[in-house]
Amino acid sequence: MKLPKFSTKFSKKQIFLLSIPVFFSNLAIPLVGIVDTGLMGNLGETKYLAATSIATSVMTMVIWSFGFLRMGTVGIVSQAYGRGDYREIVRTLLRNFSIAIMIALVIIILKPLINISIEYFFNTSEETQKLINTYLNVRIFSVPAELVIYILVGFYLGLQKTKVSSIMIVTQSILNIVFSSILVLSYNLDIFGVALGTLLASFSTAIIFILFTHRFIIKKFKIIPRFEKIAVKTKLLKLFNINLDIFIRTIFLTFSFLWVTYLGSKLGEDYLAVNTILMQFIILAAFFLDAFAFSTEGMVGFTIGRKIKNSFLSIVKNSIQISFITALLVSFVYIIFFKQIINIITDIELLRFISYKHFLWVIIIPPVASFCYQLDGIFIGASQTKEMRNAMIISVVSFIFISIYLTKYFGNHGLWFSLMCFMIFRSLTLKFYFNKILRRF
Repeated sequence: MKLPKFSTKFSKKQIFLLSIPVFFSNLAIPLVGIVDTGLMGNLGETKYLAATSIATSVMTMVIWSFGFLRMGTVGIVSQAYGRGDYREIVRTLLRNFSIAIMIALVIIILKPLINISIEYFFNTSEETQKLINTYLNVRIFSVPAELVIYILVGFYLGLQKTKVSSIMIVTQSILNIVFSSILVLSYNLDIFGVALGTLLASFSTAIIFILFTHRFIIKKFKIIPRFEKIAVKTKLLKLFNINLDIFIRTIFLTFSFLWVTYLGSKLGEDYLAVNTILMQFIILAAFFLDAFAFSTEGMVGFTIGRKIKNSFLSIVKNSIQISFITALLVSFVYIIFFKQIINIITDIELLRFISYKHFLWVIIIPPVASFCYQLDGIFIGASQTKEMRNAMIISVVSFIFISIYLTKYFGNHGLWFSLMCFMIFRSLTLKFYFNKILRRF
């Protein structure tokens, strides 16, 4: 296979076109959360929404904590792609598959500990706790498939095959929505149905795209994937260091969002439910903006593999600008449709009323957060994981301290102001470390 063709400059148009499939696939992901929230929010009792909020937040923290399986794959694959080292690309994929299966088994074994932790940290009614346990008893078994999907997405992003990674995500999301809706609406399985829908969707998607990827590697790289020469000490050590840094970074990031859920639960189940609804707007915006971050990860790694600084700087400048403009457009759409979306998600009047009072935060946060989202993508593509880890630790610790104070004196509005500050902290700390990437050219 010949070396991939290379452009010395990445314009806003090129970045946008590469991001389009990721953009639509990322739209599908939060729709799953919105549908699940809507299914639970229209059952007439707050306990279903509260239980879904806590259970999904905890599972998100657990699974996203191993997001290094995607992010580490992108950086190594894209840089190997720039060098034309296709055998190392395949070996990286197989190494991470092996790691994913081992991690998944450990998580399943430790499920009782997850249940105990939730009972200890969250102040919920006995009925809500039973619903949480019902969800976890099913969802925990989707972890192997979800981690494998992480790796496959990272593999295709690293190769700048954003259409394939997008189709994979859309497939998982659509199947999740279809399965969950049928199980809840047709079979009245409430929270059990939502969890089972995720399980079925994850395994179906993983199986389909493992088979597709096997064929893709043989056809494009002329290599038959085998678990040979993957236990190379130097390669495993490099992978371990990268993965450990991203693991720590992701643990802190996911904990920050779990912290929002925790503080919301201290304010009462109504505020917990409202924050669950409002977070769907933030997550939706994040997935829109992450389209540009995801698409630039592969480009950044590719330019570093080829060591062409001008191309790298072009990607950084243009991707940050287009991300910010998109964030402004997202906020504008929220201004127009905020109340209509709230009314669709829940039919509980009190939750609607409280949500309306938090409208401003949903509008402000996306443009503020656009910078840290894009910088994340740049650092991932560069495999500059130590700096990502340090920046996130500083940001999360700062966020926790100010959120405790502001929530105490300003209630839920103080919590949301703290979340906005968290996004600012992330941007500033990553900017501080940016010059370390430039030294690699």
